[in-house]
Amino acid sequence: MSRNAELFERACRSIPGGVNSPVRAFRSVGGTPRFVARAQGPYFWDAEDKRYIDYIGSWGPAILGHAHPKVVKAVQDAAVHGLSYGAPTEAEIRIAELLIERMPSMQQVRLTSSGTEATMSAIRLARGATGRNKIIKFEGCYHGHADSLLVKAGSGLLTFGNPTSAGVPAEFVAHTIVLDFNDSQAVVQAFEAHGNDIACVIVEPMAGNMNLVKPASGFLQTLRDQCTAHGAVLIFDEVMTGFRVGPQGVQGITGVTPDLTTLAKVIGGGMPIGAFGGRKDIMSHIAPLGGVYQAGTLSGNPVAVAAGITTLELLGEPGFYDQLSQQTNKLTAGLCSAAQRHGIDFSADSEGGMFGIYFSKSIPTTLDDVSASNIEQFKAFFHAMLDRGVYFAPSAYEAGFVSCMHDDAVIEATVEAADAAFASLAKA
Repeated sequence: MSRNAELFERACRSIPGGVNSPVRAFRSVGGTPRFVARAQGPYFWDAEDKRYIDYIGSWGPAILGHAHPKVVKAVQDAAVHGLSYGAPTEAEIRIAELLIERMPSMQQVRLTSSGTEATMSAIRLARGATGRNKIIKFEGCYHGHADSLLVKAGSGLLTFGNPTSAGVPAEFVAHTIVLDFNDSQAVVQAFEAHGNDIACVIVEPMAGNMNLVKPASGFLQTLRDQCTAHGAVLIFDEVMTGFRVGPQGVQGITGVTPDLTTLAKVIGGGMPIGAFGGRKDIMSHIAPLGGVYQAGTLSGNPVAVAAGITTLELLGEPGFYDQLSQQTNKLTAGLCSAAQRHGIDFSADSEGGMFGIYFSKSIPTTLDDVSASNIEQFKAFFHAMLDRGVYFAPSAYEAGFVSCMHDDAVIEATVEAADAAFASLAKA
């Protein structure tokens, strides 16, 4: 038995399913999860000391690559002064200022310990600020595991074919309206029917939890227009896309300004952190100023904040996102060319350091499009790449991520492995 298999068997005895998050499981693709022993730059090594080119990057945060020396030093320097205080620090102010400087919609920010906390709190804030109950979300968009959001969600729920989660009472989701992503007409109709009771619309402005699906032309502006017209709060969940697709997230790319934004992943540089922020008049409803309660013992953790500040400062260097986009484009172009050489129906898309691969002739624009792609072929490709030392997300419903450490040699090695993998698929 391999070392990875031994660890997985041991993990299954003490951890449900052997993993502490469903997206780490291999249940949708089959086989044994790889247990990571260490990581550096664009690589990680498993328990058997096999090296992999990593395209999940801790599901997005590792935009600088793994164990960036400046981020590691910031964490070490912060840790020697204490791991948590339960009292304010100057560093919390600094990271809040950085977020406000970079995100055009943010006037004030509240830190949390995770993306789920951020989105859950933003929705509570929207309801408290408007005095309304209903929320609109979109099928295939995942906003964390808060009860009211686990309705036709994406990410691991799609991977396992579950439209919702057990353990969520019907009453908890009674006020959640689920629409199709990129369907502007459905949004207008929902507001016509329920506009006076819609507290907010929450959306991944560029979906990443049903694989990468970009917003159709005019879709985000329709959300903005309808929320403005009906007094609802527009929430952009940029937990995945924030500082990953560009220096100002999707809102910087599209020019559509939300009322609230949720962040996590990249802003912690690999440490657990989250944040939500937006218009000052809305944020004033949060305790201790207002009646919407939100709290977190470890919010603004000094070690996580130190990692986040250093990461954000490094991302601000001139040309960073141009170079990151260039490398991501080289990857997707190379994969498409390799697939075409072997007659495989395949497409790919990207934005900044985020990409999607699809076993379909055209790039999907909806969840149905993603589901209609050749999932079985993806599974075969995943394992063929894994055998060749390239680690993609173990699900056809997850986006991938490139770091600034994925240089030309790494991209070329990936495309070479893909060429061999597509050749094996063509023979099959």
